[in-house]
Amino acid sequence: MDELIDILTPEGKPTGKVALKSEAHKNGWFHATVHIWLYTKDNQILLQKRALTKKVFPGLWDISVAGHIAAGESILEAAIREVDEELGLKINASDLKKIGTRIHQVSHANGIQDNEHHHVFISELKVPINQLSIQKEEVDAIQLFDLTVLKNTKNLENVLLSRFHEYYCSVYESIVKYIS
Repeated sequence: MDELIDILTPEGKPTGKVALKSEAHKNGWFHATVHIWLYTKDNQILLQKRALTKKVFPGLWDISVAGHIAAGESILEAAIREVDEELGLKINASDLKKIGTRIHQVSHANGIQDNEHHHVFISELKVPINQLSIQKEEVDAIQLFDLTVLKNTKNLENVLLSRFHEYYCSVYESIVKYIS
């Protein structure tokens, strides 16, 4: 879906400009996204299999929930909205623990220039996954994996991307800290 998003400086500051997501990706303009990693107390991580219709990384087992922050929307509002849209799960701001912000810059073969500031959260998944309702336009499937998948991506095919291994390890360490 092409939505309006706020354009940021490379340092993550607002420029006051708003553009369609497609324009930002075409021109390489910086913008903000949210990543929400859902874990269970028994050391599992929920991953989503990206819909095959996605323009980048189709069919990849990826972050539990991720999405763009709409123009004028707060980071927390976006995180709560994305979890509801993609999984049908209602959460509160107090359920989210921010573990950092990372700059992501990737040029995709299809011309998309991802220059993003990812606001990264973890949150405990407190319901069985059979109670979740996936958004078919975004997500093909969801599955619980052993939490160690975040550290062992190099040996798995189509599960996360080994080039972001350091990022996944930092998410793993943050979750382990909260579980213990």
